[in-house]
Amino acid sequence: MTLYSGPLSLFSRKVEIALAEKGLAHERVMVPFTQTEGYQPKHPAVLAANPKGQVPVLADGDLTLFDSTVILDYLEDAYPTPPLFPRDAAGRARCRLAELEADEIVMPDVRPLMHRSEPPDPARLEAQEAGARQAEESLRGHWRRLDARLAGRDFLFDGLTVADIAVFMTVLFALRLHGPGLEAFPALAAWYERLSARPAFAKVLAEVAAADRELSPALFG
Repeated sequence: MTLYSGPLSLFSRKVEIALAEKGLAHERVMVPFTQTEGYQPKHPAVLAANPKGQVPVLADGDLTLFDSTVILDYLEDAYPTPPLFPRDAAGRARCRLAELEADEIVMPDVRPLMHRSEPPDPARLEAQEAGARQAEESLRGHWRRLDARLAGRDFLFDGLTVADIAVFMTVLFALRLHGPGLEAFPALAAWYERLSARPAFAKVLAEVAAADRELSPALFG
């Protein structure tokens, strides 16, 4: 099994955590990335596998997949133990919705902060920060909702699921981009701390921090 990943690819890191939590041996190919050029030139194996030319790409035998959600579904079907989805149909559907919410509802409010890890453009910085402040207000609303959902719970569902992985990565990216902290949201903060202590999550945290120091030393050094 081979995973094509990227140092600051949130969606690739979701798959890395799932592979580690499932104990699945794999080779990881880290696709080159810079803050100025991104993933250009794109890796030929990624281009061949994904029409979008994006990581993650997972190759397992003669099967090659892209898109983190599709990959996580496949891993659960092909390697069901330990599970990363609830066992019942309704629970699995709710889990998929929670993952989709992290990726497609919360994450769009993280993107306006991404200029903070890139070389600054003085001509655009004021407008970028105005957009970021608006996004931060939306993120506080997401944190408030997640905090209420996690009150009295260790995980979003009965055990660790892909929903926890997706939400964790979105929160991580918001925090690393100096988005709103978790101090006012104790249940969410405790959940984030618990997951951060798990080896699979801790490894991703350390590697993302190292990538930031390498790729944006003026900002993260």
